[in-house]
Amino acid sequence: MSGAPTSKPPAEDRRWPRHVYGVGTEPDPRFTFANERTFLAWIRTALGFLAAGVAVAAVARYSAQLSVEVRLASAVLVGCGLACGLSAWVRWVRNERAMRRGDPLPSSPVLLVLTGVVVAVALVALVVVSFAG
Repeated sequence: MSGAPTSKPPAEDRRWPRHVYGVGTEPDPRFTFANERTFLAWIRTALGFLAAGVAVAAVARYSAQLSVEVRLASAVLVGCGLACGLSAWVRWVRNERAMRRGDPLPSSPVLLVLTGVVVAVALVALVVVSFAG
């Protein structure tokens, strides 16, 4: 027996989802971790939108009724949370696959849509607050 080290056969890659991990080559782990941190940031943003939507509805319940505007604002915020959560997953998958294949990272139209919704809601809130009284 020689004292040379023996290498283990490669373990079967059982990571999920296969359509992500089954393509290309392993990217630098730093990029994979950065992609994961971005995913988690989107999830935190989604939770923030969801919490804001629930909070708007909960605070409004202390008044006599939930007005149409409050229901709409709450629904828009919850919808943004849902969009952020789904977009987080889609962006993670697309970015990870692109890194594995050596392709440029894809852009996301969700960024523009969410920015537009947030600006529109902020403008409506500014008008409502300015003329409330």
